[in-house]
Amino acid sequence: MRKGLGPKGLAQEQWFSAMRRGDHVAAWAISDDILAGRDPALRDDPTQPYHCRWVWDGRCVADRQVLVRCYHGLGDTLQFARYLPALRARCTALTLEVQSELLGLDFAGPDRIVAFVAEAPLAASECDIEIMELAHALRLRPQDVGPASISIRGRGGGIGLCAQAGGWDPARSLPDGVLAPLLAGPTVTLLHPGTPGCPARIEDTAALIAGLDLVITVDTMVAHLAGTLGRPTWLLLKHAADWRWMEGRTDCPWYPSMRLFRQPAPGDWRAVVEAVLEALRHAH
Repeated sequence: MRKGLGPKGLAQEQWFSAMRRGDHVAAWAISDDILAGRDPALRDDPTQPYHCRWVWDGRCVADRQVLVRCYHGLGDTLQFARYLPALRARCTALTLEVQSELLGLDFAGPDRIVAFVAEAPLAASECDIEIMELAHALRLRPQDVGPASISIRGRGGGIGLCAQAGGWDPARSLPDGVLAPLLAGPTVTLLHPGTPGCPARIEDTAALIAGLDLVITVDTMVAHLAGTLGRPTWLLLKHAADWRWMEGRTDCPWYPSMRLFRQPAPGDWRAVVEAVLEALRHAH
């Protein structure tokens, strides 16, 4: 066992490693072991922050009324919503308790979509599960189901740029100093929150993205939204990227329309921007 890592931390590290190399079967086996070692009394533990909670107790979802809770970020919900139709094909009824910001999106699969209110969550169903647990429960890889189906009419055109990630990891954001070359291109629309002209509602942002010719974005919700909508998307990643973007790849099994640009060294955003500018020159 690595120094400083307990059994839980070691298992999590092994899971991350399996997912980075795309070995979902190994990741599911690790998840099985983690699930078997959990204390049932701590399921959906109200003393824990929502993103640290586990919900699914391992029971079969087939022929049960299922409640899917969304305890992580907006991008996580968009990424794993692809599994909702496959889940609905197995269960008798499906309710999605989703972040209020995403209520305007028409997700395929659920019989009912309601807002998640932290102060008053829905009562438990026959089978509760957190949306990021669906791949494990269903034993389906991302390429087995494809991105979530969202029906929305696109508008506009040109290139959309999102340079700011959320507060979860500031290292994912582009510093202002390296942004200027990308802003100098034609018909660039800034997509990150707080920018004048950027829609406040996510369904309006989705309609804008759906009409764009290309989305260039850092690792944030906009990347998942653009990938879900099937728009050509160039994702700018820090050197130690999140597990979902794997390692050493420029493509993405989660989103077939996505191309990955990675920092060659920690903090080297200038090299990433230069690679994007070179790709843009070749694209025209």
